[in-house]
Amino acid sequence: MTQWKSKLSLAESSRLGDGRVGSKLKLGLFSYPVLQAADILVHRATHVPVGHDQQQHIEFARECVTNFNHAYGPHLVQPEIIISPVRRVMSLTEPTSKMSKSHPLERSRILLTDNAETIHAKISSALTDSVPGISYDIDTRPGISNLLDIFSIFNSEGKTAAQLATDFSDASPRELKAAVAEAVIKGMDGIGQRYQNLLEDTKYLDHVAAEGGEKARQSADETMHLVREAMGL
Repeated sequence: MTQWKSKLSLAESSRLGDGRVGSKLKLGLFSYPVLQAADILVHRATHVPVGHDQQQHIEFARECVTNFNHAYGPHLVQPEIIISPVRRVMSLTEPTSKMSKSHPLERSRILLTDNAETIHAKISSALTDSVPGISYDIDTRPGISNLLDIFSIFNSEGKTAAQLATDFSDASPRELKAAVAEAVIKGMDGIGQRYQNLLEDTKYLDHVAAEGGEKARQSADETMHLVREAMGL
């Protein structure tokens, strides 16, 4: 696994023995994949939806299954990876980085709880470029391409980002932003209000949490019984 290098902003050629690397390392960088694998395997999940940046974590979980089953018998399930066909949504302020809730700028991301006015303002301030017209090119026009990707997700006609770029080829970035904002606002209509309604219904949330917790305990107990029996513990 190499993701710890990007987390520490290190070159791919970096090695654990390097002094500069060792001073930055934290246990969480290595324990997190183990905990994630345990969460998946203890419930014998068959399919796990993840983003591209999490794919190697699932590969690690699959390797754990291979090693355990080879030593103790076919008790754990090999989880299959489900990768969304939708491209990663990138930051509105830094379109070469993925959209993240941890980014210091709130206008870099669209939240499910954002109202229509906020969504429109964030998309209107999205970073683009000064090249005339609209075209889809992730490498040379990341800002415009990101808006087109977002547009394609919410486009009611199911058009791809490239097709939308053709439709808006003579438009200005401002006109594209207006169309994207309208599509996103329409697509997310009601989600924020539903979220607030659920947040206020604490009795229902407590019930769901308790019911889910009980199901999780039963599932984990069944797996751990198989594991302990296989290992003779």
